[in-house]
Amino acid sequence: MRLKIGVLFALFSVLLVSFAGSACAITGNFMPDAERTNVGLVVFWGSDASGNSIPVGACSGVLVSSRVLLTAAHACVSLSVTVCFDNGPISWSLEGDQIQLQGVTSTFNGTAYPNPEFALQEGGNGLPNFLTHDVAVVILDEPVPQTVVGSYAQLPTAGLTETLSSKTFVELVGYGMQEHLSPRNTGVANTWVGLLMRCSAQAKIIPGNFAWSDEFIRCSANPGQGKGGISYGDSGGAVFLEQSNVVLALNSYATNPNCVGQTYHIRLDTVDILSWINQEVNLYG
Repeated sequence: MRLKIGVLFALFSVLLVSFAGSACAITGNFMPDAERTNVGLVVFWGSDASGNSIPVGACSGVLVSSRVLLTAAHACVSLSVTVCFDNGPISWSLEGDQIQLQGVTSTFNGTAYPNPEFALQEGGNGLPNFLTHDVAVVILDEPVPQTVVGSYAQLPTAGLTETLSSKTFVELVGYGMQEHLSPRNTGVANTWVGLLMRCSAQAKIIPGNFAWSDEFIRCSANPGQGKGGISYGDSGGAVFLEQSNVVLALNSYATNPNCVGQTYHIRLDTVDILSWINQEVNLYG
């Protein structure tokens, strides 16, 4: 899920139009993922005109401690969330004001808190705006046992990105659909279908400095080169460093409505974001 920022494209409007088609998955050279169990599906809740609770969207997130899950701040369209960690396929139905997820073994409720510095700011290089501090924490009401997730993801050390060699491999993980209904050159961004499923794909960090490299890492989403990318519903999903359990960044946005080209991922190893996350982990465990 991606916010539209100049020529950057997001899922936010798609979520409000159709929750059933709100997420699509890791693209390109992807595969279903049953191993990264600490990456979960995050369902956001809102209210209809009568004040009834309704699901307004879904994205991805990664669990870094028993009660703290990280996701993208731009995906936090409400404060109340429900999280599950099943790999899928997952479908949903609405009964009254309660969502029923099929294909899940357990769910966990919580509250989302975007980073206090999350904002749209003036951009550059032809882009009028960009996201800053695109990270949110979800504090779960109860701990998620390791019998459910296997292990919690590990936070990076400060400045880890600057130490990586050129074209370091990363693993992108998120939930969603894999099928596109219209030709990819139409520019139509909301015609993705399919059940929700956790998928992963290997990608490479594109080396070099760019306008916002102090906050983001950049990857290629060119499936013709055997790489994977991100798409609607993958926002907040994890970018793992190579084959490790270290989550280097979170999926943030793509520069093309058909989810090809370069993708951008908010770094977790910057001093201010890492300090904020560690503070939440220390508070809530």
